[in-house]
Amino acid sequence: MKLQFLTALLASSLLYAETSIEAPPAAPAPAKTTEVAPTPEPSPAPQPEPKPVSEPKPLGTAANNGLAWLAKTQNADGGWGQGGGWRVNLSNGQGGGRVEGADVADPSDIGNTAIVLQAFIRAGFRADKGEYSAVTSRAAEFILSQVEKCDSDTLFVTDVRDTQLQSKIGRYVDTFLAAQILSELKGQLSEANEARRAKLLDKVIAKIEKHQNDEGAFAGNSGWAATLSQGICSNALNSAFAAGAKIKAETLEKDHLQNADGLDRQTGTVAAGRAVGDAGVDIYRYASKLRGMTGYAWTNDKRRQELNTVVNSPTASDNEKEQASDELKKIDRSDADQQVLLKQVAAKAGEQKFVNGFGNNGGEEFISYMNIGEALRSEGGEAWTNWDAKMTKTLNDAQNADGSWSGQHCITGRTFCTASALMVLMTDRAPVPVESPIAAKDGQDQQ
Repeated sequence: MKLQFLTALLASSLLYAETSIEAPPAAPAPAKTTEVAPTPEPSPAPQPEPKPVSEPKPLGTAANNGLAWLAKTQNADGGWGQGGGWRVNLSNGQGGGRVEGADVADPSDIGNTAIVLQAFIRAGFRADKGEYSAVTSRAAEFILSQVEKCDSDTLFVTDVRDTQLQSKIGRYVDTFLAAQILSELKGQLSEANEARRAKLLDKVIAKIEKHQNDEGAFAGNSGWAATLSQGICSNALNSAFAAGAKIKAETLEKDHLQNADGLDRQTGTVAAGRAVGDAGVDIYRYASKLRGMTGYAWTNDKRRQELNTVVNSPTASDNEKEQASDELKKIDRSDADQQVLLKQVAAKAGEQKFVNGFGNNGGEEFISYMNIGEALRSEGGEAWTNWDAKMTKTLNDAQNADGSWSGQHCITGRTFCTASALMVLMTDRAPVPVESPIAAKDGQDQQ
């Protein structure tokens, strides 16, 4: 629309100029008559230059090797465990301490399976046809069957309790990742399984809404850096909205308020939040909040259209119009929050200390890189292209010889690290809103 508007505006300007040049000179004014010069027409307001965009890159060797490693390590039940590393010791029924080794059970869990399936979908592979369809369809069935078994009262979607993901980034991370992948599976399944998917997504969203507190957080979602699972929740809620799930506007608004907690609207700095821990690592906090705000801004693109329709409707009541107008003001404020934080993170992305995170690579760093990349890509421009080049080199250098990635701290399991590293390498394939200049360029759908 912007390009069409600019083209029309340029054509109009050229027509005006051409007419002025070719018109015959005016007849001389009669003597003793004072002629007032005509007031010149104002020049059209300058229009912003469109943001540069880039086509998604073909899958490189690193990405293909990573996907192949994941396919080889899929369990017989269709899921993935954490891929080695420590687990919390729950054998005595009381918890405490870590255990690891070849004899430690590593059952499939929803969290690790969901992030792997998300990576295959981002790579362009479908659950219903084509290469890797057997892998992705089995993974989808694992997710669907596990969520079908879970209760409707608690916030859990799994009875597996001792994973690195839960210990490090939040007890309910499996629930949030389930909501994310159930949103992204839309359009990937058979008609019967599509009905299952939609029903189960509504089930998970209902669980999240039931347990979300007034601050937008979740009691008991403890973890070393729980801000990361909170960020996953933000992504999932906005993805669910885009997928047509039953979700309240209030739920999305409370989630945004949690993300805006601690934001200095003048500088874009973000203090540690009151409700959600971040392990004292800036990139975890900034990346999670920015990606959550970016998803909410995408959601509000659609909501803004609907609200403007109400405001301008000849049949809407004065009360309906007033409520819609108030909602539009909230959207303006939240969009402003996102822009000021985006500017701050784009600047911080050039600071090596910020990018280093905890000091070496872990699953927490990879998911933070993904969050930042997706927010920057939706804007395009130099900040995005610089970030993409930097991350590509960083992750290519860190890949294991077998195609996997490992973490050096905290989340060390190769399943999550490999899947999240792949998500970073394939950030240029991430969904963006249909209104984005990138979407107009590469034809991707709205998240």
